Amino acid sequence: MPALSPYLLPIAMLVGSNVFMTTAWYWHLRFKEVPLLSVILISWVLAFFEYCLAVPANRYGNAVYSAAQLKTMQEVITLLVFAVFSIVYLKEPLTWAQGGGFALIAAGAVFVFHKF
Repeated sequence: MPALSPYLLPIAMLVGSNVFMTTAWYWHLRFKEVPLLSVILISWVLAFFEYCLAVPANRYGNAVYSAAQLKTMQEVITLLVFAVFSIVYLKEPLTWAQGGGFALIAAGAVFVFHKF
């Protein structure tokens, strides 16, 4: 088992996998001159590395988190990674409305982790 905490390892791996997946889905928006078939092939390569992180993240993470908790973490991480990607790479500022919507989704995640 890797050296990182069993609670932190899946989170770190999910962050890494989301960086690859967000890149696979959106990198080409700055390169509209690249043919669509090339974009698809390049994105498949990126998605392969995303799977190489996401699948073990879920396998390791299921030792300490439920499947619903892992999925919820993945969704919140996706929003955070996308927000950074959008601002830094795509140069599209995050609006208050988008930030508020993302925050509401993240707030919903509290219910998945809260013991009622």
